[in-house]
Amino acid sequence: MPDRTDRTDRTDRTDRTTGRTFRIGQIVPSSNVTMETEIPAILRARQSLVPDERFTFHSSRMRMTHVTPEQLKAMDADSDRCAVELSDARVDVLGYACLVAIMSMGLGYHRTAQERLHLRTAENGGPAPVVTSAGALVHGLHTLGARKVVLLAPYMRPLTRTVVDYLGHEGIEVLDHQALEIPDNLDVAAHDPARLPGLARALDYAEADAVVLSACVQMPSLTAIEDAEQLLGKPVVSAAVCTAHQMLRALDLDAVAPGAGHLLSGAYAQAPSPR
Repeated sequence: MPDRTDRTDRTDRTDRTTGRTFRIGQIVPSSNVTMETEIPAILRARQSLVPDERFTFHSSRMRMTHVTPEQLKAMDADSDRCAVELSDARVDVLGYACLVAIMSMGLGYHRTAQERLHLRTAENGGPAPVVTSAGALVHGLHTLGARKVVLLAPYMRPLTRTVVDYLGHEGIEVLDHQALEIPDNLDVAAHDPARLPGLARALDYAEADAVVLSACVQMPSLTAIEDAEQLLGKPVVSAAVCTAHQMLRALDLDAVAPGAGHLLSGAYAQAPSPR
């Protein structure tokens, strides 16, 4: 990740001898109501292991209500503004919380977006590492050594195929998948996560190295991750879990949090971040 400078203008950072506070910034679609619950839940659960750490959460929104190529493209064009707004708050890490918006912009686009948005924060005097949920999913699966996966996605079939092809370009073969075909983004957020383990069990996962329970940061899945691991006998991740893992590594913190599955179990606590 890009180097981070010492910020002398920070007045509320906890004394490092007694504890640390980190500002978590997120760029979210205007209709996203999940990443502002799942990422805080993961990082606050971590406080049971590292009680001297604190996290605060700050968001900027891009307009999007329906998950269509047209709205995704228009939304992505607005992400620069959001990065600048969050850098005004001098966040310590910035997450771009829409996986399919990145993947629909072309193969490998998460690298372009991360570099561009980091540059916007630096130009504004508040340089921060940038994590995209698309890049985080790719990196999380590589961290697990998962070359073959199965996945669930809420998107319509053409956008789900975009996700499958994007992962394939990154060296991750999708053996089987299901598109739930939920066009309205608020309906995606309302999908019951308790249904996901059963849906995943219906996939042909026997030869998979890992299961992606939610290839979308709007479809909630955190409460079902560990149940799915028990049911399927495989490592299970989501785009949100992978984003939390990469955010922690971008902050030079051990990537560990209880209740979020194998990736955050501590087995990959010091996995390298992509640069």
